[in-house]
Amino acid sequence: MTNKNLIDLEAMSVKQIDKLVKKAKKIMQSPADYRHACDGKILATLFYEPSTRTQMSFQTAMLKLGGRTIGFDNPMNSSVAKGENLKDTIAVISGYSDIIAIRHPTEGTAMAASLYSEVPVINCGDGGHLHPTQTLTDIVTLSCEKGRLDHLKIGVCGDLLNGRTVHSLIKALSKYEGNSFVLISTPELSVPIYIIDILEKNHCRYEISNSLAEAVKDLDMLYMTRIQRERFGSEEDYQAQKDVFVLDKEKLSNAREDMIILHPLPRVNEITVEIDDDPRALYFKQAQYGMFGRMALILLLLQDEDFVLNERDTFVSEHHCKNARCITQSEDYLPRRSYEKLGMQMCDFCDKRMD
Repeated sequence: MTNKNLIDLEAMSVKQIDKLVKKAKKIMQSPADYRHACDGKILATLFYEPSTRTQMSFQTAMLKLGGRTIGFDNPMNSSVAKGENLKDTIAVISGYSDIIAIRHPTEGTAMAASLYSEVPVINCGDGGHLHPTQTLTDIVTLSCEKGRLDHLKIGVCGDLLNGRTVHSLIKALSKYEGNSFVLISTPELSVPIYIIDILEKNHCRYEISNSLAEAVKDLDMLYMTRIQRERFGSEEDYQAQKDVFVLDKEKLSNAREDMIILHPLPRVNEITVEIDDDPRALYFKQAQYGMFGRMALILLLLQDEDFVLNERDTFVSEHHCKNARCITQSEDYLPRRSYEKLGMQMCDFCDKRMD
């Protein structure tokens, strides 16, 4: 079956990313030309955890294309509250819709959903794993504001361990020539090893920093993220991390005048409100760019027969995934799909080592 599911930006080539950015810019320039592009089409938004921007951005994108939306933003208002498994939910809803956008707190859920869907599935965030459409938002913003996606020095700051937006962004931008990264976090919240592996595989220069004030001095872009309370095992652990990195005017005074500040939002206290009026602060404009990026994605998945995403080779493993946050732990009917990486068996759902 042709792969039209966007689970991970790793499945998109640089050429495809560039094609999507170009399409988004065309929509921005002539939105009236696309008002009926999806007449008669239905988008299902299945949001198992809270969201404002991603859910509304997708809904608005489909409406602006002439389509309609169905779905839920609270699983307790659906048959999930009665114990329905993911497979049954997806099998039914894919019969009602033309495309599905899903967010879930459990890692690997979007991949699992794609196995049982008759229509394209878009990953809108699966736990602390991935968030590819936020990355498309970031990439459209970068391309429009900096004029390029290569030879950039990119700082990412905050919860780099659980920050799915960070993981997706690094994976995507590491494909472009000349990009380098500054990874700003506490030791407890540093990026997972598999992200470092990707940087090294793509020959990207990177450095690790624990000082935001020092790190901002030579960046093209600073990508701030919140410390995510919902990803911590205890309130004590969260409180120990939440105020370590805060961008304020004093720290920003060290940055270049042409640096841009992005944030996937919501913001808690990691960027002070006084920064909002600085011309380098683009996080609200970034959310608008995201809607156009999602309009472009919907069009490409539904209408462009050549827009086919890559699939990695998988096999059935003898091992169980040991990641307690993986969807395979709760949906036990799922196949033990794995792939090989550096001689190791990796879970095809959550990308964690299985053996």
